[in-house]
Amino acid sequence: MTASRKSEPTRPLFLDSPEAADHFLSSIETARVLAIDTEGASFHRYVDRIYLLQLSTDAHHAILDPLKVASPSRLGALLESRDVEVVFHDADYDLRLLHQDYGWRVTNIFDTRVAAQLLGIKAFGLAALLDSYFGVKLDKKHQRADWSMRPLTADMLDYAAQDTMHLLGLRERLRSSLEQKGRWSWAQEEFNRLEGTQWQAEEDGSSFLRLKGARDLSRRELALLRELVAWRDGVAKGLDRSTFRVVTNDVLLELSRRSPRTMEDLRSIKGIGRGILENRGGEILEAVARGRAVPDADLPRFPKAPRWERDPHFDERVARLKRVRDEAAADLDLDPGVLCARDRLEAVARAKPRHIDEVREIPELRGWQIELLGPAFVKSLRDVPNGESGAAGAVTPAAASGASTPAAKPKAAAGSEAVTGDDEGSPYRDG
Repeated sequence: MTASRKSEPTRPLFLDSPEAADHFLSSIETARVLAIDTEGASFHRYVDRIYLLQLSTDAHHAILDPLKVASPSRLGALLESRDVEVVFHDADYDLRLLHQDYGWRVTNIFDTRVAAQLLGIKAFGLAALLDSYFGVKLDKKHQRADWSMRPLTADMLDYAAQDTMHLLGLRERLRSSLEQKGRWSWAQEEFNRLEGTQWQAEEDGSSFLRLKGARDLSRRELALLRELVAWRDGVAKGLDRSTFRVVTNDVLLELSRRSPRTMEDLRSIKGIGRGILENRGGEILEAVARGRAVPDADLPRFPKAPRWERDPHFDERVARLKRVRDEAAADLDLDPGVLCARDRLEAVARAKPRHIDEVREIPELRGWQIELLGPAFVKSLRDVPNGESGAAGAVTPAAASGASTPAAKPKAAAGSEAVTGDDEGSPYRDG
């Protein structure tokens, strides 16, 4: 991201050999704070991986090329050392990629996005923060660039370098504000949670059920969709291309509904690229035919949802907890979802705590949330009947049989509970 300011930062070193990387990393071994960012290519490639590693200390800036430096072990030692604070902006996906590609588990994390949210800053994107604090203007010229391409232009490298060049200064400002507001302990707890973030491969075989619109299909159409998704994944993997660049989900759904039998049928379906139609049209028809040939008894279906014992007072408990949360958020000038996301309110409503000690036993809540909200939560629920068990739509199943419908999840699913508090992937969004 190209920045415009009165004095430009030092141009970063480009580390494109093991020797250059080793020399630079040895020179920063004594650094106690290190800013890092990664660039992937999920918009272009089938399997995302790290194609650039941007690094900054107080005195040095560098960009490491993982295609030329396969195993930067010195960097791993720095990232896993508790003596080094590692600064990210929006660490979650970077942490997953670092774990996937190198097996590293980063410790002693500072996330400037999380810090900004805990301060009640509404515009917490990196560009907005750098503009607000330093007057640095980041453009989006290479936002969708293919970072797997080589050679990279000097302009692209300058763009990438800006992601870490100002992070340490931003970290200082945000930490100071957190300490002044008495919220540094909140941030520390959230940062500690991030240390468990790791890559988890997507389950095979059921991804077609997670496509938006799949629930509107018949079982026969689901059989076609399953074959078409498997075909697309095979093509995308072979080409190392993002799946949507082969055929979009909407086209797969339309193919499943219309079940084309001939190339003429196929040509009538909008959205199939000419190259795919000419070179892979026969494969698409074969996949559709396989779906049509599945015996009725073997047609896929969505797993049966569990039966729930309805608790008529669940919604009332959630509403009361939400009022407590919203009032506290207004007093603290925080987004309500940052203070306590809805899924955590529902966890409290399920637990039906009558004493503060019972609130402390709710694993979804952070310690700082319990301290701020726990007593008021207990008080708000005192005169609400407990009900028998569970809650409508979000409770213990009445019977153990029947698997719940798999939820949509990103390719990199959480391997441990990091700071995720909702279904959208944001640490703090309120549903």
